[in-house]
Amino acid sequence: MALPAQSPGVHAGVRTIALVGIDGSGKTTQAHLLAADLATAGLPAVYRRNAGGRHWVGRVAGHFGRADADELIGRRGMLAVESVLRWLAILRTVVRRRFSTELTVMDRYAVCQYASLRARGARPAAERRARLAYRLFPAPDVTFLLAVDPEIAQQRIDRRGYDHETLDYLRAADAAYRSLPEFPSFVVIDANGTPAEVAAALQAELKPLLEVRPARVPAPRRPPAAQAVP
Repeated sequence: MALPAQSPGVHAGVRTIALVGIDGSGKTTQAHLLAADLATAGLPAVYRRNAGGRHWVGRVAGHFGRADADELIGRRGMLAVESVLRWLAILRTVVRRRFSTELTVMDRYAVCQYASLRARGARPAAERRARLAYRLFPAPDVTFLLAVDPEIAQQRIDRRGYDHETLDYLRAADAAYRSLPEFPSFVVIDANGTPAEVAAALQAELKPLLEVRPARVPAPRRPPAAQAVP
């Protein structure tokens, strides 16, 4: 389902779209596709990534003979790195948006950090500190949760060939997203299908939110009434 063609810069107030979900849910793929589809439809859409650096730190860990990022800098250390990097990525997006009309498609958002903290067994105080830091940023206009079965997510991750997640963690992450207080506001998308099927579902949910608002044309000013000459 293609999005309707629109005039550049004209959309119904939607400025930030966030795609969230467990690893292997297809966030990066779908965020790229959605940004491209919106741009094709005439909107100033851009893709922005909000990665936590776990993959990069994991590669560094491999060079030092460590199994993963947690083994290199500790679980708490990696969670702290994730929080800082994601905070900086969102800050960059918010600043850019103040000086442009771009419609931002975010690959992950603040809620991903809250879910990560919960799934990895962090103490409640850690999430409270994260929420305090992220409260500076506005919530996305719409947040899509890509819901995928943990077993399918694990298969996708293994096919990528550069990282791995245990099934226990993926199940914990799925439960963590659903336990968040923000969960009722998410638009849940079944992400078990093919990329094309998931993209069609996203577009179907997003289309009503991007209805073009007619431009306001000021009413012509009437000339002043002729005054009688005495």
